[in-house]
Amino acid sequence: MSDRDSAQEITHQFTRESIVRDYRVAFQSRQASLLARREVLTGKAKFGIFGDGKEVAQVALARAFEPGDFRAGYYRDQTLMLALGQLSIEEFFAQVYADADVEREPASAGRQMNAHFASRLLDEGGEWRDQTRGVNCAADLSPTGSQMPKLVGLAYASRLYRELADPRLAAGFSRGGDEIAFGTIGDASCAEGLFWESVNAAGVLQAPLLLSVWDDGYGISVPVREQVVKGSISELLRGFQRAPGEEVGFDVYTAAGWDYPALCETYLNAAGIVRRDHVPAVVHVFELTQPQGHSTSGSHERYKSAERLEWEQEHDCLVRMRRWMEREEIVTAAELDAAEEEDRELVRLRQRRAWERYREPIEEERRALVALSRELGSSPELDELHDRLERKPVVLRRDLMAHAAEALLVAPEGDTASRAEVVRWREEQLEANAARYGSDLVSEGPRGALRIEAVEPELPADAPRVNGFEVLNACFDAALAREPRLVAFGEDVGRLGDVNQGMSGLQEKYGPLRVADTGIREATILGQAIGLALRGFRPIAEIQYLDYLLYALQILSDDLATLRWRTRGGQKAPVVVRTRGHRLEGVWHAGSPMAAIIHLLRGVHVCVPRDMTRAAGFYNTLLASDDPGLVVEVLNGYRLKEPLPANVGEMRVPLGVPEVVRPGRHLTVVTSAMNVAMELLPLPDAKIVLLGGMVRHTSTSVVG
Repeated sequence: MSDRDSAQEITHQFTRESIVRDYRVAFQSRQASLLARREVLTGKAKFGIFGDGKEVAQVALARAFEPGDFRAGYYRDQTLMLALGQLSIEEFFAQVYADADVEREPASAGRQMNAHFASRLLDEGGEWRDQTRGVNCAADLSPTGSQMPKLVGLAYASRLYRELADPRLAAGFSRGGDEIAFGTIGDASCAEGLFWESVNAAGVLQAPLLLSVWDDGYGISVPVREQVVKGSISELLRGFQRAPGEEVGFDVYTAAGWDYPALCETYLNAAGIVRRDHVPAVVHVFELTQPQGHSTSGSHERYKSAERLEWEQEHDCLVRMRRWMEREEIVTAAELDAAEEEDRELVRLRQRRAWERYREPIEEERRALVALSRELGSSPELDELHDRLERKPVVLRRDLMAHAAEALLVAPEGDTASRAEVVRWREEQLEANAARYGSDLVSEGPRGALRIEAVEPELPADAPRVNGFEVLNACFDAALAREPRLVAFGEDVGRLGDVNQGMSGLQEKYGPLRVADTGIREATILGQAIGLALRGFRPIAEIQYLDYLLYALQILSDDLATLRWRTRGGQKAPVVVRTRGHRLEGVWHAGSPMAAIIHLLRGVHVCVPRDMTRAAGFYNTLLASDDPGLVVEVLNGYRLKEPLPANVGEMRVPLGVPEVVRPGRHLTVVTSAMNVAMELLPLPDAKIVLLGGMVRHTSTSVVG
């Protein structure tokens, strides 16, 4: 990993040196934004989105962090990441260039757009690192507002660690639940439903989060007054604000984005209360600017008036902070001039080094390919192909693959050994690129769900025959007793024991924190699960009916399903999603949107058991694994009688392995779920293969 040249120690002490360091981190971040924009516009990178204009607020926010805290933010937070030591200037540019080397670009190995940040929460073996030793960053994602649902879970984990007070839980994950989850979001994204659902859920749960809203007055070109009522998110949130003496609600703060001392005071005060009292808070940071506009895709001069642009120059946070430091005699103008020149050169050097390190292996691949393909012979067409590849100023790996294929097509017949060398080079590159860009869709380690070995159900002759929901109840009871990190929650899961009684009596036995009711809020039920899983818990999140999974499908698809892949194995969230449906009697409560689910959730194992014994086996398999999974219980099975396995808490059904229910010679019937009854009618000479009720996702196919 690159040395983090912009890192600073998290400090609450205000000294001349720490204030100047804050300014220099902010200034370096601005220079990185300006230079990166030029890199995109000159063709060395495809797209750029940056945090210019937000720098001073973010160095102030960084002072409120403590080891163990989490961030769930969005793509304007580069200065915060620099200030926290979670990003270096060189890593910033490696991400701009989409460098696929995880050492040079540790957030996503080039798999996400720039300014999408993530800590490496897992070591090389896929095991959790100690989260209490430093600041942690949950992996960002692009859809606006999508960072909010998991923020709820990241914060709620601190409450569970504090109130459950089980020493088996917290080691390496928490120091008594004192951690804060810090969220960031742009003001325009506050118009999203995910924002409001998450704010409401955090308030109900009294989860210790501190949310910063960066308000620069626009959502791309649309003014904030056309985004939210009254043009002010803090005004809208006043109804969430707790009154003096109340324990339930939010604390709401405001501060100008150019006012460094006020921002520092606000953040340290707000974070202290959140950390001590577990009261969520929102800081509305207004009067921010966005000097380069939304992104490299357009110019803000197209939609901002001349008056607005003049105001932004005057209220640029760096201009105002420098002016304040000079006025307070913290540093002289000459000292700042010298520091700024030094920082400009530092950023240029780091950018050049990032570019050279990104280009070096690709240039080696180009030289090797040209040498091999020139051995194919000579013809005007082939020679021009070689010359064109050598002249190309910036070559991409796709250019190399295309050249190898075309060279083999146009090469004259002749030297078969030379052709074999080019074919070999191309096959090696295909294999390397498959790992470089396609690894880690699911766990590739020993606890990958596809590697969990089967444990057959033990069914003695005197096994009691019980309702299907009772099999599930026994399975969940055993799992909660076995695994202290296991928590289950959803609509009607707690007191009622879920609508079909699979959790009946378990809240009374294990308490309302481990078996919990939630409001009707599917997206944040899933987000709550993702955040809890990132902090070491093993959540079972219930969506009451399969039809209503659609409310949470965006979070499932964009966040949970891609998490391991988009961090190249740096993060995992082994969430188990429980739902029911598949009766196919009407549009809602019994529907089956399975076609959409299996295509949108590549990276999540989708299981549809044929009875509740197999459902229990799927749950045990998923809970033993590092992968997320979705189990769709079939509604017709809850009151059908089944023998209760003696090992219901240990049995495991393997994923992706067809179950041959009855062998035959002339006919194979392939089906799934409750299309196979428990007691089969005679069918001579037929072989029935049940695909375990599990749909396996791979990079190339979907296999039942």
